[in-house]
Amino acid sequence: MTKKIEVYTMQTCPYCVRAKELLKSRGIEFKEILVGMDDDAAWEELAKKSNGMQTVPQIYRDGKILGGYSDLADLDAKDGLNSLK
Repeated sequence: MTKKIEVYTMQTCPYCVRAKELLKSRGIEFKEILVGMDDDAAWEELAKKSNGMQTVPQIYRDGKILGGYSDLADLDAKDGLNSLK
């Protein structure tokens, strides 16, 4: 069964770029949700969804928060992100 991966990002965020590049390099499909700096409603939704986390990228698997870029990189170091496929 394919996992649903969502990545909330901002255009100017270097860690967002790294997270997307890492996922792509491992052949993992994901949906990118771009959040604007002035999009208060989107930031409020993210804060609720992530128990207060207000940074990007925010990476979700099947609706559950995985974390940010460093969490993704740690997971990659352990299993090459195979658990996301």
